[in-house]
Amino acid sequence: MQLINNAHLYQARRNALAKQMIAKTGGGIAVISTAPELARNRDSEFPYRHDSDFFYLTGFEEPGATLVLKVNKNGKDLHLESHLFCRPKDLEREIWDGIRLGPEAAPETLGLEYAYSNENLDQKLSELLADQEAIYVRLAESAEADRRLRHWMKQVRGQARSGVNPPSELHDVEALIHEMRLFKDAHEIDIMRRAATISARAHIRAMQICKPGMREYQLEAELLHEFRNSGAQSVAYNSIVAGGANSCILHYRAGSTELRSGELCLIDAGCELDGYASDITRTFPVNGTFTGPQRALYDITLAAQEAAIAMTKPGNTFMQPHEAALKVLTQGLLDEKLLHLSEVGSVENAIESGAYRRFYMHRTSHWLGMDVHDVGSYREVVQGNNQEDKPWRVLRSGMVITIEPGLYVRPADDVDKAFWNIGIRIEDDAVINDSGCELISRGVPVKADEIEALMKNA
Repeated sequence: MQLINNAHLYQARRNALAKQMIAKTGGGIAVISTAPELARNRDSEFPYRHDSDFFYLTGFEEPGATLVLKVNKNGKDLHLESHLFCRPKDLEREIWDGIRLGPEAAPETLGLEYAYSNENLDQKLSELLADQEAIYVRLAESAEADRRLRHWMKQVRGQARSGVNPPSELHDVEALIHEMRLFKDAHEIDIMRRAATISARAHIRAMQICKPGMREYQLEAELLHEFRNSGAQSVAYNSIVAGGANSCILHYRAGSTELRSGELCLIDAGCELDGYASDITRTFPVNGTFTGPQRALYDITLAAQEAAIAMTKPGNTFMQPHEAALKVLTQGLLDEKLLHLSEVGSVENAIESGAYRRFYMHRTSHWLGMDVHDVGSYREVVQGNNQEDKPWRVLRSGMVITIEPGLYVRPADDVDKAFWNIGIRIEDDAVINDSGCELISRGVPVKADEIEALMKNA
């Protein structure tokens, strides 16, 4: 377990969650389980990855675990008990699957008050739920989670004649945790910087080794080598390595397509380090030299990213970087005659009508953190039932977003063939700070001339 030495960080997060529970309902019980193991096929599981919310509060990476927080006020003081249910020590299973921490060592190691075998979860939880006013769980998480919650509540109701009552209020714990996760502390940002540095090296490696005749999966292998060789535990998401026409498929997976001279290769890939994601996209010519049409669209996309970066600062809304990028992209489409002024009337009309969406169909940013598309509302958390009535989120120091404009030109009768099958996306990770934002992924070149020089000197 890599992060046990930072047990105080997880204690502080649990305390912060407890304070929110006190403010909302005066306390109660929160129940958060980690992710289950998933079978890949017979006698084989997918590589295990913990649940992000659970890990955020515990730093504990083993499967089969549940965290229960019991929160109340003792006079003016907050009283928090952290109860962990985890797999018991088992010599035979540890021979096969690896060493378990076990409930005996968990309190001291993880900074918790209590720990038990997960075999005792049902029995113990009925005791913990007794006479609590509110329970905080993930609402509609799964049929199995709903079944277990009904079972626990039924057990408590069975004690009614003894004067014991179950919780009468049900609340969504994710809403509280995700608001916390939206703002990264110095520890988290340090990990994300290191993850971005590793991913940048992987992109450089792929650019340097790329040659016409290679296959997409061969570049994917180079990415994976750099990730693991640098200490990252996993990919943050399935790597996109897309040659030629495949670059116009937004969520393409690296396949066996041959990388051809005169075409582009789009790589969208990032590692996961100590539970945190990086997310970088670069687009480069397979033979090391952009063609005229490729360079034209590349420079437009980069200019759009720079416009978005300039708008990524505290006080602006989440949508302002997207709007800035959109203006540059749409003007570029008009300049290159992919959109026609006689048809759309103006840049503003092309944006309002959505004419640009033929070539740019996604937003420019998303939150980044423990998940590659990280948690947190994109709208301000205010009262009201209509989501559209809520203003876009104001950017604040400690948030982390991606900035990733793109252009994707598919074959069509009204499109110059010189632009067919050109797909370009440029993506960097931005930590918002008091003065603007810090791009933590620029360890890999982004300007067309720099990319060509890197590939030429490889």
